Amino acid sequence: MLCACSGEQFKIDEPPPESPESLATRDFSASGISSRNGTVDWDSKLDDAQVDEVESTLKEALSLNYEEARALLGRLEYQRGNFDAALQVFQGIDIRTLSSRMSKAISERTRPLKRHSKGDIVPAGVMSLHSVSLLLEAILLKAKSLEELSRIKDAAKECKMILDVVDSALPNGIPDGISEDCKLLEMFHKALELLPKLWIQAGYLDEAVLAYRRALIKPWNLDSQRLACIQKDLATTLLFGGVEVEVPAQFQVWGSTAPKSNLEEAILLLFVLMSKMLNGQIEWDSEVMSHLTFVLTISNNFESVADHIEQVIPGVYTRAERWYLLALCYSAAGQNDTALNLVKKISGRSEANQEPYVPSLLLGAKLCSQDLQQAHGGIKFAREVINLAKNQDDHFLVQAHKLLGVCYGNAARVSLSDFERNFCQREALAALNSASVCKEDPEIMFSLGLENAIQRNLTPAFNNVMHYSEMSAGSTAKAWKLLALVVSAEQRFKDAEAIVDLALDETGQIDQMEHLRLKAVLQISQQQPKQAIETYRILLALIQAQKESAANDEVTSQRRLEVEAWLDLAGLYTDLESWHDAEICINRAKAIQFFCLRNWHATGALFQAKARYKEALVAFSVTLSIEPDYIPSIVSTAKVLMKMSNDVAPIARSFLMNALRLEPTNHEAWFNLGMLAKMEGSVHQAADFFQAAHELKLSAPVQSFI
Repeated sequence: MLCACSGEQFKIDEPPPESPESLATRDFSASGISSRNGTVDWDSKLDDAQVDEVESTLKEALSLNYEEARALLGRLEYQRGNFDAALQVFQGIDIRTLSSRMSKAISERTRPLKRHSKGDIVPAGVMSLHSVSLLLEAILLKAKSLEELSRIKDAAKECKMILDVVDSALPNGIPDGISEDCKLLEMFHKALELLPKLWIQAGYLDEAVLAYRRALIKPWNLDSQRLACIQKDLATTLLFGGVEVEVPAQFQVWGSTAPKSNLEEAILLLFVLMSKMLNGQIEWDSEVMSHLTFVLTISNNFESVADHIEQVIPGVYTRAERWYLLALCYSAAGQNDTALNLVKKISGRSEANQEPYVPSLLLGAKLCSQDLQQAHGGIKFAREVINLAKNQDDHFLVQAHKLLGVCYGNAARVSLSDFERNFCQREALAALNSASVCKEDPEIMFSLGLENAIQRNLTPAFNNVMHYSEMSAGSTAKAWKLLALVVSAEQRFKDAEAIVDLALDETGQIDQMEHLRLKAVLQISQQQPKQAIETYRILLALIQAQKESAANDEVTSQRRLEVEAWLDLAGLYTDLESWHDAEICINRAKAIQFFCLRNWHATGALFQAKARYKEALVAFSVTLSIEPDYIPSIVSTAKVLMKMSNDVAPIARSFLMNALRLEPTNHEAWFNLGMLAKMEGSVHQAADFFQAAHELKLSAPVQSFI
């Protein structure tokens, strides 16, 4: 049955009864109305008549009632772009009075049919769905007219009336009896999509979220793509809207398993969308993947991001891009070995015929720069990027030089020969100086300052760190610490403490605790044990106060800091010959982390101070069994052996030479070599060793630079 006013065909099993209010009871072709396209030849009449005359003509020609006539006229004005006129016409329709009748009509005419049942006959006087759809269209066009006239809030209120009418009539959603091309359904679906957008334009994000939820909570017969668009828009609003909108009780259909926050709800929606895309139910949308990656990243669920990237159908990403994204995920999750293996696959033999993927090579260099044992691999990655990026991309070239310098610096620290170490140190400074021409990346200047500090080039290191502070618009926590250590290496302990005091006011909680520990170490270096003990007391009290509220990563940092603080105190009490207090501090540290290297080294140092050399050797042996290259225990073992007997001098010398191979700037190892040479009667050699120890001590920081 054709609707002359809308031009739409309704597939309803039960034909509407003929009534004065029905818009589909006669043929209007003779009156200038096409039953196929629903258009009226009103141009001549509109030019010569007023609104009242047009209404009268419509009533006579179509047997329309007052509201339906205005709906038709309003639609015509809207189509012509006369939004003011359309609004004026639509305002003559009293929808609030008609809403209950419209709801009743929808309810009655969409009930499932029961054959041979008299109760299924629609009562007389009930509006037809054609009439209802025409009036719903009028409301929708009125809302759009208000939107065009920038009356957004009023438009949203009008649009909401459509949802209220249909929701009141169909509390359980759209039944299967209404076909998808029904005019009523079309108007309702358009209103579902329009309402939240209007609320967003009006600035009522909480109302927009409620409108989105209302569109999703019931089966409104939306097609898959339109439903997905609403789900995506809701997820985006929840993520980036900046408001926390609680889920009303009527929307909590999952009970206790309902999302507890906007973030959880957004993740759930994006998971649903990803599932639909992977199953081919909707088209691939890269924005969904971007939003899911973002929300899982800020939630620290990097493994979940990797799982979804692995599930993406082939063709969306190239093989190199997929491996690169997976490597980023695993790297962010702390699984650097897995990430590095993926990067190596990108540059492996199987990809030899493919164009090199520069971002993955840079990522490989960065991952290698974080592991001393992978330093040479990082140099290879960085060199490859430099060869590819010449005369092409300055950003890649600068970053490659920075990572090359860092990797060369790491290689110098694990080098087995002086020649290799000196070569790597020169290359590190050369690469970082090449990268420093870039004024946009302050991290280059920090890396250069750190490398100069490690090589004991203290004046350039100080200048580099100060330049880093200027480039970064204020020092970061690591910059404050490095600056204080460089100043302490110049034996300016008071100035270093003043820098730490400044840092305490400028940094976050965990960094403040790090700086408190550094301040205590500086106080020990200034022979201020009482002040140092008080600083450690404050530090331990802060750690204890923050234990309950700290996040997982913060708990790990706090545990490490607590162990370090107790062991620093143990060393201080050992130097003061307060054996009992030192033992208490060591036991406290062991209770937190039993197999910590410093725990057993501090135990050995305590035994050594008590002249219990055999027990000290056992404690140092435990340390070296855990980490054979732990330099403090290597040097201390040599010292104990020298105390025990002159017959073990060759063994002591081998320990000290091993320590210097690992750390040539260790002044304690040089000093003990001098003592050993003096014991053996090699006075000139001992003098050289003492001179080296003295010069290195004058440039030694109170803590390691790295």
